[in-house]
Amino acid sequence: MQYSLLLHAPEPGDVEVSAEQMAEFQTAFDLYAQSLDSAGVLVSIDILQGSSASTTVSVRDGAPQIQDGPFAATKEQLAGTFVIEVPDLDAAIAWAEKNPGAQYGVVEIRPSAIAYRDGAWQTPA
Repeated sequence: MQYSLLLHAPEPGDVEVSAEQMAEFQTAFDLYAQSLDSAGVLVSIDILQGSSASTTVSVRDGAPQIQDGPFAATKEQLAGTFVIEVPDLDAAIAWAEKNPGAQYGVVEIRPSAIAYRDGAWQTPA
């Protein structure tokens, strides 16, 4: 089954993080990515730019509405996505617990309903 581990965390400018702490987290995320890859469960990882770089798009009555910045004004923003292929929710939880971002943010686990791979829509196993 394919799951997305969605990391919700404070924006970097909203909390004080020393250069040493940042380097420690970068190392921890690198080791986490390597362990996902070595276990053969990694589909993809994307660490996102800050929410100020986001653009939201909606269409109402046939007209596009484009807005700069985040859609939701919350303390925590979506900071990254980790897409993994594991047998079940218990395995996804085990990987989420190892995510370094869980130490300062929240990792939401959401199963994939449909994925587009190799030129076709597929229902993940």
